[in-house]
Amino acid sequence: MLQTFQNAWKIKEIRTKLIFTFLMLIVIRFGTQLPVPGVDRTYFSNWFSQQLGDSFNFLDAFTGGSFLNMSVFALNITPYITSSIIMQLLTIAVPKLEEMQKEGEDGRKKIASITRYVTVGLSLIESTAMAVGFGRQGLLEKYNALNVITVIVALTCGSAFLMWIGEQITENGVGNGISIVLTINIISRIPQDFTSLYDQFMKGKSFATAVLAAVIILVVVLGTVILTVILNDAERRIPVQYAKKIQGRKTMGGQSSHIPLKVNTGGVIPIIFASSLMQLPVVISSFTGNRGPLWWQRILSALSSSNWFKVASPGYTIGALIYIVLVVFFAYFYTSITFNPLEVANNMKKQGGFIPGIRPGKPTSDYLTKILNYIVFIGAVGLLIVALIPIICNGLFNASVSFGGTSLIIIVSVILETIKQIESQMLVRNYKGFLND
Repeated sequence: MLQTFQNAWKIKEIRTKLIFTFLMLIVIRFGTQLPVPGVDRTYFSNWFSQQLGDSFNFLDAFTGGSFLNMSVFALNITPYITSSIIMQLLTIAVPKLEEMQKEGEDGRKKIASITRYVTVGLSLIESTAMAVGFGRQGLLEKYNALNVITVIVALTCGSAFLMWIGEQITENGVGNGISIVLTINIISRIPQDFTSLYDQFMKGKSFATAVLAAVIILVVVLGTVILTVILNDAERRIPVQYAKKIQGRKTMGGQSSHIPLKVNTGGVIPIIFASSLMQLPVVISSFTGNRGPLWWQRILSALSSSNWFKVASPGYTIGALIYIVLVVFFAYFYTSITFNPLEVANNMKKQGGFIPGIRPGKPTSDYLTKILNYIVFIGAVGLLIVALIPIICNGLFNASVSFGGTSLIIIVSVILETIKQIESQMLVRNYKGFLND
């Protein structure tokens, strides 16, 4: 990894992209510390710790602490993530959007444009809920129309600005803009989380106990990272043989290739989608300030991962079962959107390709679908193992931190994907240089 960055730094074009990305990340971190005018940040921090405990750790990690600090980036890119989920679902339900998705690059640009508008709309709704809901409880220094409007405008513009930064990193930086914004937010919280783990399990303990705790923490973190790397790179290669064609005096085709099917076809998307949906009722209930009847409060507690696998309250672990079902569902759902076996089979047939032992056309499509269903399930199980290990440790040992399996999956996946992007840019640049020579 370091060798890749060293080689990339020697190339002026890529070095410019790296510097641009770094400067954008500085702007993001500065924005997370910029307070919203008229907000009592001390009151909000106290209310956050007293009323919600650690139920908002997922959201606070995704926002890089800006939600807890109530900065102009408090909403961060969570509205964009939510709007992306909505658009992915609508492409299945709305034929017009499905047609756009099949139009290629132009269709994807249209969907991206609609996603931006939906993001701004969601930001406006969420910021209004925060300004009114939290404002009535004492978030605002003075609860009046001017302060409410100020908070709404600041939070909405902050979310839209972050979305713009993500797109600029994609176009002018190293790529994966939104993912990089999300990753830097999560990474910024890790030092504080390790400090909390030190204070909880090592500070004031005997040397042997402290060393044992440090080893266990290190094993859990490294094990999660290694599993994530393996899961991210694992793939099933389907062999493809192309028939020979004679055109004039030339013989075309006759080559062997393969179709790489990634085991983790959906990447980290199933985890993000499932976690976002699980947290949505908790967020809405907190915004409105109405916890509801006792049965509703128990449902909210079950949806919060901080209450899972606790010996004192094992009933709340039913939320983990809901989480597992959602992850598996979104793994299959997202794969069905991004990979079409019938289309792949038809393209292979047109090019004279076939899978050895499988007839071209529908039999090939059925075969790919069967293989895909197997590996998607394996990938979903792998994601769940990585995501649930830290949650189980949190429940059994009360190791409360804002990052967990979900965060580590995002960090590792985005870093690996960014490295691949840089390597591909270096490869394209070398090809260009060779052609120019």
